[in-house]
Amino acid sequence: MKAIGRWTGGALLLLLAAFVLYECWIFAHVLWWTRNDPDMTRFMSTQLSVLRESDPNARLKHQWVPYAKISRHLKQAVVAAEDDRFLEHEGFDWEGIQRAIEKNQKRGAAVAGGSTISQQLAKNLFLPPSRSYVRKAQEAIVTLMIETTWSKRRILEVYLNVVEWGRGVFGAEAAARHYFGQPAASLGPAQAARLAVMLPNPRRYERQFGPRLAAHAERIQARMHRSQVP
Repeated sequence: MKAIGRWTGGALLLLLAAFVLYECWIFAHVLWWTRNDPDMTRFMSTQLSVLRESDPNARLKHQWVPYAKISRHLKQAVVAAEDDRFLEHEGFDWEGIQRAIEKNQKRGAAVAGGSTISQQLAKNLFLPPSRSYVRKAQEAIVTLMIETTWSKRRILEVYLNVVEWGRGVFGAEAAARHYFGQPAASLGPAQAARLAVMLPNPRRYERQFGPRLAAHAERIQARMHRSQVP
């Protein structure tokens, strides 16, 4: 029994050490990306692998642009659509989470989420698309790392440059050129609102942008001027 206990204790120590090393690895990347731009996120890599199953030569549409070269309209539209308390919270919008829970309970299904831009960025940078409590806990840890070490401006800059906007389309610059044939810097309010409402399911909305989504884009456009951005 003592041998079993020692083996169990040793295994737990190894697991703890592996966990700490993994978190240190993530934190090192978070610190590096404070001033250096990520070339590829975990989610981008996953989607590229999917594309290459049917086309071995597939490439992502992605071009990094600095914060100043992204239309303010797009910044405001994305904050209005995805995280309207972005500048107020420290990574987690507890009021938004409560509203999402109440809405889901009312509908009897998961129709709303409470993830902030910071949480979405943490997930896109490091985590697989699967859903589990373990992954959600890891998302929370990475979110805290990002919020502790990055400015809100940097968080929004990286998010807008790596978020998915269609099949193989990532970042504001690629999205602006893909949908409107122009750079992200020149997007107007209506174009920005249209892109913002696509974010929850961009591959679907790329194919089907119907009347309900268009009406949602109009609502976002009507109130996005009130959104505070860094």
